[in-house]
Amino acid sequence: MQQGGGQSAGRRIIGYDLARALAVFGMVAVNFKIAMGAGQGEPAWLVKLMGVFEGRAAALFVVLAGVGLSLLSRTGRVQNDRARLARDRRALLKRALFLFAVGLLYTPIWPADILHFYGVYIALAAFLLAAPTGRLWLIAGSLAMAFCALLLAFDYERGWDWTTLSYKGFWTPAGMVRHLFFNGFHPVVPWMAFLVLGMILGRQDMASPTTRRRVFLWGAGAAVMAELLSALLVNGLAMGASPEDRQLIAAVFGTEPMPPTPLYLIAAGGAACAVTAAAVAVGERFGRSVWVRPLVSTGQLALTLYVAHVVLGMGVLETIGRLENQTPAFSAMASAVFCAVSVAFAHAWRSRFRRGPLEAAMRALT
Repeated sequence: MQQGGGQSAGRRIIGYDLARALAVFGMVAVNFKIAMGAGQGEPAWLVKLMGVFEGRAAALFVVLAGVGLSLLSRTGRVQNDRARLARDRRALLKRALFLFAVGLLYTPIWPADILHFYGVYIALAAFLLAAPTGRLWLIAGSLAMAFCALLLAFDYERGWDWTTLSYKGFWTPAGMVRHLFFNGFHPVVPWMAFLVLGMILGRQDMASPTTRRRVFLWGAGAAVMAELLSALLVNGLAMGASPEDRQLIAAVFGTEPMPPTPLYLIAAGGAACAVTAAAVAVGERFGRSVWVRPLVSTGQLALTLYVAHVVLGMGVLETIGRLENQTPAFSAMASAVFCAVSVAFAHAWRSRFRRGPLEAAMRALT
């Protein structure tokens, strides 16, 4: 991708909001499945379909955050306005602190929270707003390689009880640093690479059909190639290997989000770029359609809905005794119901208010 000035000033690309809505839907489906223990069972096709979103929906969410950073800082970057970039940086650091605090408060009820990681990504990226695109590519690649080095040097499983997905010592200084930067659900190394990729994507002229096609083809191509290479390596190296070695091979050369190895980063990052380009194309073509506006509103309330899917969605399921030990079909149905209610709520809320409840709180405080 070549560096560009981004979108025309003053024109909102609603396709980004559409993509953000898709990311929310995907995270709801994945998190409901995890909370309900519905990762196995029948029908097998539904389990596989839900598995597609694992690590991909969250990656899309982070990539879109990077897009937002580039759009926010576009004027200061293009005009080389240091004072404006400094103001943008201060605003982002305040938002990062807000997200980090909300995420930590949220962690006791949802250990797989992404918001406190998100806050650290944004705080670090605030110092990259004016970085050349080539340097951003270098940083993204370096994060992927740095994780490989950490994986060789340290015990990735330290702190984890994989049967309960609980993390011992999370609230200790050493445990929190280890979880935050290395072996948590979305560790800064290498997950911040998704945010940096989004910053690069946000510098492209996505209003141009040619750019959208290029981003879609490169993203989809990278994702497919990573998946194919992973399958070849895993199947080839696993032949004749012991069960323990097969598990290690799958972890190192697979495209699962834990551990987040380079093939996973390429697969999820490529898919995020392709989905974003497709969503922007849909927004450009059908932006005035009745069915698009509620989805756009949903994307604009992503923070509120992310917190609500645990506090309210899982809260209701726990109250009625349907949160644990559920079937894949029930998990999918519960996810669909929550997403449908979310779309209706977001549309109704945005018809009266400019920002969602948590979005407005963040704006007011930062």
